[in-house]
Amino acid sequence: MLSLTYMDAVITPHRSLSERGFIILIAVVTVANCISAAVFVRMGAVYVPFFLGVDGAALIIAFSASFRAARRVERVQVTARDIVVTHETPHWRKVVWESPTAFTRIAVEEEDGRNVGLRLALSGKQVPVAQALSPRERAEFAKALETAIWEARRERG
Repeated sequence: MLSLTYMDAVITPHRSLSERGFIILIAVVTVANCISAAVFVRMGAVYVPFFLGVDGAALIIAFSASFRAARRVERVQVTARDIVVTHETPHWRKVVWESPTAFTRIAVEEEDGRNVGLRLALSGKQVPVAQALSPRERAEFAKALETAIWEARRERG
């Protein structure tokens, strides 16, 4: 018998710089580095362009790593039978948590009235969820997750 899915949430990390913005940023940095290199070469500092090139390459590598990390998503699925948390990219999928819905509880960590952490807990084991969300979004997600778990438990009863 197929169980009804009460929640199937996909949480993606937010990145403020789009790929188009990245290209514009790299173009501006490249132009600035070329102008700086020309000035320093004219002054006789012939090794400066090499370090400016390393600077540009490091910037490209850092943003590439950031964009690669942004493709990793977290999926939280709640059915009457179990709760499954997976981390996914376009190339792989890894289950990081699986527990029966009836015995899983939600642990919300709050500090100064802000939701700073959300965990699923079972028998002394815990896994953090929704870390990519802001505190306000995490609080809303916690309420939605509690509702989904409550409805799933009600189906079993």
